[in-house]
Amino acid sequence: MGRRHMLPTGFDGNFSVGVARLHGVSRRRLRGSDLQAPFHGMRAPREADHPSETDTTAAVDPFERQRRSRVARAELYAARLHTGHFFSHHTAASIWGAPLPLEFDEKGEISDGAGLALHVSASGAIPFPRARGIVGHRTLASLTSIRMHGGLRVTSPAATWIALGTLPLIDLIAAGDHFCRQWRWGVGRPDEGRPPLTTVAELRATLEAGRRRGAERLRTALESVREDSWSPRETRVRCILLFAGLPEPQLNLDVFDDRGRFLACVDMAYPEERVAIEYLGMLHDHRWAQDVERIAALRAAGWTVIEVTSPLLHRPEELVRRVAAALRR
Repeated sequence: MGRRHMLPTGFDGNFSVGVARLHGVSRRRLRGSDLQAPFHGMRAPREADHPSETDTTAAVDPFERQRRSRVARAELYAARLHTGHFFSHHTAASIWGAPLPLEFDEKGEISDGAGLALHVSASGAIPFPRARGIVGHRTLASLTSIRMHGGLRVTSPAATWIALGTLPLIDLIAAGDHFCRQWRWGVGRPDEGRPPLTTVAELRATLEAGRRRGAERLRTALESVREDSWSPRETRVRCILLFAGLPEPQLNLDVFDDRGRFLACVDMAYPEERVAIEYLGMLHDHRWAQDVERIAALRAAGWTVIEVTSPLLHRPEELVRRVAAALRR
């Protein structure tokens, strides 16, 4: 095998084939095994489209892995993004860190990399992009505001949420919770005082500014968006309980014992009935022992703690039965 020629300075990331040819890069070099063609007319290092395998969170959590993969593809495409184009819909949601339901391929496996479509929008009369792997959209400039986030041109948080109107209702509520989260003060709460990405009032104003796809579902979801939900799984638990007719729990409540000592911040709580609901995620690692001790302290103080696992979340009737029984007690 012959010696592989080094690329010119500045071509160590994603780059245009046309620009590379102008700098003397041969067609043969552009077909090198160390490069990939994520989009027509582009090249990038072959590993650039995938989250790092050394990142335990990305490797284990399929939701986070898929989100990062969308962002990585947006970063690859950004070099050829037309000045009148911007990332929108699912791609924009991932750039803003919002939760989305998993996407699967035709084999029923979790989609990754090139299997995740890139959503790019154009405003006004500018033609929207047409290329393999790109879903193009057109919108009115008066109905869409654009921001820069992470170096990428993307729809604003409110405009992004409005564009997700075809999502299932609970997933739409979970995304709204993410965008409207208030970073309040509390024991152990992160980033206190950090401003929310948007507000319920801004979501409502954006929704009512013009015709929207899925407008009725968006209006329904908006009534259930809350400002203190910390994860999409917490949102799903809350919605299951509310849709079953149970009272709405308080979210992320700091619990103290009778002597004023802090016991725990619980995901959901009915303080008068002393019932707490804790979602136990897929990733325990170093947090597992802390979860055990926190739940033990709550029970010792007279609280009923319902632990929600992923299997229980897929049995909503049983979840509702357990919470209802605890409230009756």
